[in-house]
Formats: sequence, structure tokens, C-alpha cells
Amino acid sequence: MAEKALKRIDWLLVIFILPIIAAGLVTMKSFTPLESTADFFGKQIIWVLISFAVFFIFSFIDFRFLKRTEVLVFLFLFLSLLLFILIIIGHISHGHKSWFNFGFFSFQPVDTMKLVLVLILAKYFSRRHVEIRDIKHIFISGFYALVPLVLVLLQPDFGSAMIVMCIWFGMILVSGISKVHLFLVLTSGAMIFIMLWAFVFAPYQKARIYNFVNPLADIHGTGYNVFQSTIAVGSGQLTGKGLGFGTQSRLKFLPVPQSDFIFAAYSEEWGFIGSFLILILYCLVIWRILYLASLGASNFEILFGMGIAIFFMSHILINVGMNLGILPVTGIPLPFMSYGGSHLLTEFAGLGILMSMRRYVRTAHRDKMHNEFFGM
Repeated sequence: MAEKALKRIDWLLVIFILPIIAAGLVTMKSFTPLESTADFFGKQIIWVLISFAVFFIFSFIDFRFLKRTEVLVFLFLFLSLLLFILIIIGHISHGHKSWFNFGFFSFQPVDTMKLVLVLILAKYFSRRHVEIRDIKHIFISGFYALVPLVLVLLQPDFGSAMIVMCIWFGMILVSGISKVHLFLVLTSGAMIFIMLWAFVFAPYQKARIYNFVNPLADIHGTGYNVFQSTIAVGSGQLTGKGLGFGTQSRLKFLPVPQSDFIFAAYSEEWGFIGSFLILILYCLVIWRILYLASLGASNFEILFGMGIAIFFMSHILINVGMNLGILPVTGIPLPFMSYGGSHLLTEFAGLGILMSMRRYVRTAHRDKMHNEFFGM
């Protein structure tokens, strides 16, 4: 049994992920002084080992029970309740209540909610693939995204809200929506943004968006983070300053270099070539996930795999974009590289479920579903 489970692991995907993890660990080690009590490197190694354990354990589990509506609804409601409780008693960090602090570790429930949102949308769209062009499904599926969206905005966590919207919008696109409906979705999104701007966004969130338009307008205030980040990335030039010589992170000009701005810290030390190689590895990870999605036994597995790819692409694009100064600073971690356990466990849990789904792929049925879904 164990041998069969190991055969279900896509080792090529693991090979692509390992150098990304190593890059994050090496970067954390390089800017953490020996006398520092903030041992990001040591703690992250523990989280990596735990996350890989979760990945392999999940690959052993038969996750067909996740196709049951009552299971997904329970998970969705339970995590929605946690997000609501978080608003009341959550630990305040960087201006918002996104964490339950248990002393020896912290837990961010929105990370798990992102994974559950992928599952519930995959379930919803897989049962309505034939009638997907009915516009009502856009609004019904939008309700599943609206609940966590509102709850995370009340924390307020603008970054996670962006990821929730990206997951919903991305899964609508891959579900087979018509171009007319796409236009309606975009129009609705613009209207929602206007309403959020007028009634929901806090002044500091508006300031971040203003800073997106002109990040150098207030480099000592709202533009400080992105200004220091762009300096770090630019100063790396072609080959970088070398391991341990990243002055922006070592001298603490670069904020939270172990998490939100780890890409900038890495780029300063490894330069354009190193950054390019990391982005190539991310592209290979996404390619492999999409390939595994195409082998799904049914629309549910295919949509789940594509949802996981959207999940990773959203995090990568937003994090790298804010590190380069072309997107607002939102506090989104970079997959596999940023410090922290909640997001890392969620990433490997999602991939573990994807591995598990390979256990019941039937070759003939798989090819039929692949051709039907991708039109090949």
C-alpha cells in the first residue's frame, strides 16, 4: 500500500519545489545575525519538515469524501465561523486581526479557507459543467467567495481578499464561462471595487492604492516599504551582491525580509539571474500542477487541480509584483519561500490532496474527460 502511495507522488513536482524552499531558507539564514533570537531559519526548517509530512500523509488518504456536498459545506461554515471569531478575539499583527495566537505557534484560518474555497467551487462547477453558461452560476458561486471576502476585509486583510477574488475569478474562467458573461463579471467587479472604496477600505488601504499609482510620492510614509524593496531588487543587478551581503535586509531597511519581502531580499543577493531561475522554477511548478489536473478522473479533480494552480499563481504574481513595486503592498507570502507555517501547511496540504486524487484515475475515462474538458 505504501509503495502504491509513493508511486502516486509526482517526484518531478517535488524536485521543482525543493530549490525554491532552499532559496528561502538560505536567504533567511543570510540576513539573521548569529546573536539574534529570531531564528527564522531554524523554525522554518521545522515547518518545512512538518509540511512535507502532511504532504505525504495526505497522499495516502482517499479524498473522495470531499465530493460530498455536506462535507464541503461543513468545512466552509466552520472556517467562516473561525474567521468571524477572529475579528473579535484575533491577535493583532501589522494592523489587522488575521491570527489566532497560541503562544508556541500562530494559526491563520484564511489560508485553510482558500483551499476549501477551491474545493467547494470545484464541486459546484463540476456538477454544472453542461449548463455553465447560465449566468446565475456566476452569482451563486460568487456567494461562496463573498462570505470569506467580507470576513477578511473586516480584519482588515486586503491581501487575502485579493487572493479570494483571484481564486473565484480564475475558476470562473476555467469553468467555461462565455465572453458575454465575462464582461458582466468584470463590470460587476468594477462596481464592487467602487463600493469597497467608498464604504469598506480603511484610510491606510486607500493610501496603499494611491502608492501603487505613485509609489515615490511618500517614500517616508506609505511608500517606504515598496521604495526599499525596489532598491533591494535593483541593487542586486545581474549577478547579485553575494550570499550574506544584502545590505537592505541585513541593515533592516527592508521590512519583514523573511516573509512579505523575501523575494527582494533574495534578489539583492542573487541578482537578476537568480531571480529569473526562481521564476522559472515557479513556472515549472505551475506547469506540473496543470499537467496533473489534466489527468483528473472527472471534472471535479480537473477543476480542483486548476484551482490549486490559480491559488499558487495568485500568490506568486501578487507577491513578486509588490516586491517589484508594480502592485500594492498587501502582505501576501511567497509560496515555499516566505517564513511561516500556516501558508506552508496549506500549500502542501493542497498538493497532497492532488497526489491522492491520482489513486482513482482510470486511463480510458481519464482520456475521455481530458478531451472533453480541454477540447482536444
